Amino acid sequence: MSWKLKRFEDLSIDELYKILQARMSVFVIEQKCFYSELDGKDQVAYHLFKEEGEEIVAYLRIFSCGLAYPQASFGRVFVQKEYRNQGIAQELIKRALYFMQTQLHEKVIKIQAQAYLQNFYASFGFKAVSEVYLDDDIPHIDMILEGKYKKFMTR
Repeated sequence: MSWKLKRFEDLSIDELYKILQARMSVFVIEQKCFYSELDGKDQVAYHLFKEEGEEIVAYLRIFSCGLAYPQASFGRVFVQKEYRNQGIAQELIKRALYFMQTQLHEKVIKIQAQAYLQNFYASFGFKAVSEVYLDDDIPHIDMILEGKYKKFMTR
């Protein structure tokens, strides 16, 4: 399995297709959440993903401050069902935080997390800044990380 981090314009057509296909599979089909997946933000995002053969097994997109929120952010986070509980989600978030803080020099990161993942994100230092609310009929909570995340992955 290999990790890749690319701007939108650097994605191959096949990579973009596989990313969109995987996001639809997780967010629309698996979660039974019918919403507009193509929101016009992919073009300004960095795309961090892990491939196994021809499949995208983990993914998130990263925004510099001012693009999705006044703060930097990441979203559309997933690990394909058959790859969960193997530490891939933790590695994905560590890689995103490392890039955002060392390459983009972001100091505050805001996310919109599914509420059941609040403790997962808290383990990286994120703190809840909202009450739980529904977004597309799924409970969410806004969270912010201020300062450096100390447990970076260095490889």
